[in-house]
Amino acid sequence: MRLKNKVALITGGNSGIGLATARRFREEGARVAIIGRNQETLEQAAQILGSDSLSMTADVSDMVAIEAAIKRTVEVFGKLDVVFANAGITMPTPLGNSTFEIFDNILRVNVTSVFFLIQACLPHLNEGASLILNGSVQSYNGRPGWSAYAASKSAVRTMARVLASELSPRGIRVNVVTPGSVDTPLLDSAISNYGEREPFIQKLEAAIPLGRIGHPDEVANAVLFLASDESSFVQATEIVVDGGASSAFAGAPIYR
Repeated sequence: MRLKNKVALITGGNSGIGLATARRFREEGARVAIIGRNQETLEQAAQILGSDSLSMTADVSDMVAIEAAIKRTVEVFGKLDVVFANAGITMPTPLGNSTFEIFDNILRVNVTSVFFLIQACLPHLNEGASLILNGSVQSYNGRPGWSAYAASKSAVRTMARVLASELSPRGIRVNVVTPGSVDTPLLDSAISNYGEREPFIQKLEAAIPLGRIGHPDEVANAVLFLASDESSFVQATEIVVDGGASSAFAGAPIYR
């Protein structure tokens, strides 16, 4: 088991990539604490994860609640070995038709809360712990109308490099997993701005060399690698899980 006796904390662990990762961590022997905003899906996730798991309701932008959740995790399981800062939000912010409040909220949830989550975890991290931040290919694909989300994920990627520099003396690794189009509730929230699901999915798949969108488990496997000792010399880097969309886009079905 690749994570035997390790303790992991996952934000947004009640659905999508977060839940898929929590399941993989449990399968590999980790004790897992998940944080989410939706009590109903948290309860469902707790049933899936079973024993040696902990689910807590908190908004990542509420640092009082997050600090309480971290404290509870340490009380139940001991120090932290893995933190997956997965929670995030998305919403279009087209130039000329966006509000300050929406733009600011995206940055606050996707960037500021990630930094202060890591800072709050800092006293509880074992030497050699692994921190994984969730990025997005939106940080460099220039998709129109998504400035705030793209900026937030670019910030996550560059922040990870700084955190890695600061934490390397303790042997703590900081890396980023960068999903492309993956079938998650977050993708559904983006689709709602464009109309029907199937036509939108087909449009996405036409631009992906592998010809399909991804599954949460496929991202979870990359997170598992970064969390495990198998990646012990992987530091301040990014693993892109997007079916080739950002690196080999000329091989996508739309160009064939």
